[in-house]
Amino acid sequence: MSPKTLYDKIWDAHLAHEADDGTCLLYIDRHLVHEVTSPQAFEGLRQAGRTVRRPELTLAVADH
Repeated sequence: MSPKTLYDKIWDAHLAHEADDGTCLLYIDRHLVHEVTSPQAFEGLRQAGRTVRRPELTLAVADH
């Protein structure tokens, strides 16, 4: 077996599920938000009746 690249190691560590067709579901352990697209994302969650799963993992940065 050949050694894994850093990319492969990170991918493997975050792979939650791989479907038969090769589609992968990754676990995201950080939520990076900024003022441009985050309001729409949170509105989408509200409309779907969902919340941020782990809000303590959210990092917001002022971009401008």
